[in-house]
Amino acid sequence: MAMRFAVQAGEHDRLACPVSVEADLGGLMPPPWRLCADADGGAPVPFQAVSLGGPRYRLQWLLARLPARQAASFTLGAGAGAPCPVGVDLRRHDDRIDVDVGGAPFTALNYGPDWSRPFLHPVIGPYGGPLTRAYPMRTDVPGEKQDHPHHKSLWVAWGDVNGTDNWSEDRKRGHATQVIRAITGSESGPVSGRLTCAVDWLSEQGVKVMEEDREIVVWNTPASGRVLDLTVGFRATQGPVRFGDTKEGGICSIRVASSMDASGAGTIVNSYGGTNEAETWGKRAHWCDYYGPVNGRTVGIAIFDHPANLRYPTYWHVRDYGLMTANPFGLSHFLNDKARDGSHVLAAGQALTFRYRVYCHAGTTAEGAVAVRYHDFVNPPQVTAAPVS
Repeated sequence: MAMRFAVQAGEHDRLACPVSVEADLGGLMPPPWRLCADADGGAPVPFQAVSLGGPRYRLQWLLARLPARQAASFTLGAGAGAPCPVGVDLRRHDDRIDVDVGGAPFTALNYGPDWSRPFLHPVIGPYGGPLTRAYPMRTDVPGEKQDHPHHKSLWVAWGDVNGTDNWSEDRKRGHATQVIRAITGSESGPVSGRLTCAVDWLSEQGVKVMEEDREIVVWNTPASGRVLDLTVGFRATQGPVRFGDTKEGGICSIRVASSMDASGAGTIVNSYGGTNEAETWGKRAHWCDYYGPVNGRTVGIAIFDHPANLRYPTYWHVRDYGLMTANPFGLSHFLNDKARDGSHVLAAGQALTFRYRVYCHAGTTAEGAVAVRYHDFVNPPQVTAAPVS
């Protein structure tokens, strides 16, 4: 027996689009399995099968191309076929985990006692240049701004968690920190790489305030459109947690390369067409994109908000000087109304999860098809599974 998967593109063109489906594969022969594209002469397709316990698996692959309102089918059956090369490779060092895509460096998770919080750096763009600022990790990049040392490339932080400041790094008055307690999962694969870690959020005095489960998934998409999924799961393990109303924070935060700053040659665009800080700061939008020149080529990096997130579409703390964060709590600042308290209390024992996609693209917002790629995240292709004999 085999299993056939019917994929419907829906209303949007799909290009190097991640596909994921859960299915009962108990009727198949035990692995190894082979996934083939039915319309392409049975050509093998790289895929990953992750056991969910018992006969259930989650299958992942990439749709190379599928036009809007079209369908494609794939068959999973017995047979190893040619070995699939590792598309996303995670390699662990002492306080760093490197992530390569297609054999080329893409990013690295940096953590350990030298840093106040974990962060991803560098984030390499389509033509091999950095999309995020190197400072303060490096201070030798010509023309790079050296302000806000707590803006470390791509990171998660918040400036008021039960009154503790887990955003800035003020050495005089102190600041809160995040510590990775454990790397709970690290898997490479032909389609994606997945990294999970348990993070403790500590006060200025080193007392645990809450716990976070962080997941980073990097997909084996082409260099012209790298895709990274970030899931941030807060848990109120030490009692109630209050996320205070402040503009100083971002559940998903990025500081772009200085050459991309909108105060210079770069541009900010949001999902409503707002352009640059005056039209995007403090505004709600489904996504926000920042593009500009790096090494003579136009590149961009976008953050996609997910409909399941609190206060979707989120507010944006995005600045012409290069900062872009998804900020769901700073309402009094964004609305310029102190009576609007955007704080949120997570009761003891409760959890709060945020999901984002970071899309690294060639060209401008339009050239990178940011609006279309957003639907790969929030309105993905629909997949149905049926056994075939």
